[in-house]
Amino acid sequence: MKIIKVESFILHVPLNPPITDAINSPTHWGLPGVRIFTDEGFVGYGYTGTCAYGDKMITDTIDGYYGPVLLGKDPFMVKEIWDELRFGKMHWIGRAGITQMALAAVDIALWDIMSKASNKPLWQYLGGHKSKGIKAYNTNGGWLNWSQERLLKDISSYVEEGFTGVKMKVGKPNTREDYDRVKAVREVIGKDINLMIDVNQQWNINTAMTWGKKLEEFDLFWLEEPLNPDDIMGHKKLADELNVPIALGEHVYHKYSFRDYIHAGAVEYVQVDCTRVGGITEWLQVAGLAAAYDLPVVPHVGDMGQIHQHLVGATQNAIMLEYIPWIRDIFVEPTTVKNGFYVLPEMPGASTEVIPQFFDKYRVR
Repeated sequence: MKIIKVESFILHVPLNPPITDAINSPTHWGLPGVRIFTDEGFVGYGYTGTCAYGDKMITDTIDGYYGPVLLGKDPFMVKEIWDELRFGKMHWIGRAGITQMALAAVDIALWDIMSKASNKPLWQYLGGHKSKGIKAYNTNGGWLNWSQERLLKDISSYVEEGFTGVKMKVGKPNTREDYDRVKAVREVIGKDINLMIDVNQQWNINTAMTWGKKLEEFDLFWLEEPLNPDDIMGHKKLADELNVPIALGEHVYHKYSFRDYIHAGAVEYVQVDCTRVGGITEWLQVAGLAAAYDLPVVPHVGDMGQIHQHLVGATQNAIMLEYIPWIRDIFVEPTTVKNGFYVLPEMPGASTEVIPQFFDKYRVR
């Protein structure tokens, strides 16, 4: 099998209503990605996830630097291809961010081809682990721009649907308001539901030490991205001093940083995201590294779960998966959660193929 054509794309899917966390206020979810065509008729879809800005820099990297290298390659040589792209012409100017996200899209498309050609869903192609489904937790009710009334209403509705874990955003200018919102959520969901909070990097070490300790009274499952993601030692200090576990990984772009975080004891839930860390190839290495330290993997879902459901479904130390249903309806086989569990896909591939009418509708030309 040979690659005969590489075609980048950008999709912008509207968010209704728009949401806000402590950093971003997106109106659309961006999917800069690639379709890779083979001489045997298989087409692989791969993409990364953005707040719908900067996408063209990702596709320019694919078109100008990665695509030409791919032509004539055997997609089953995915690891060799990964190395060639990672250490190619873009290595000089970028080893994270744009270039790594472009590499992720390409790598995901190759794994999509391989599992399609093998006539298996990716989670089986990788060696399945969770045939009965994947435990899900819901993030979609906890946005920072929600009023407290709506926050409580939405999160309560997800608990009623069967989710046993929910996540909410914090990072208000007045941290006392965060405290009051977390307190109200814990009171309304009761003591048996897992509650996670996500700071989106907005605290400094003093705020995190003070308010992390205060918020421990609400039996938090984890404290997510409390500090700048490059501050390994700051996270180590928090992990040493706080009782609530530290979760992070959505802004960590390669295995070496994960290695340093893990070795330092600065992370307790590893949220490695295949759309950020260079694709499935490196994601599997990070998950294996976490397993060697007996740490759980709970991915951030820049893909909105389409790909990660396969990875969690094939990984022993991946314990559950975030659920955000923003873009599920555009896919041929969308993510499906029933009674708080992801139902594993049945179609061959990585669940990345977009329904043609939505591909045309949301494509940015």
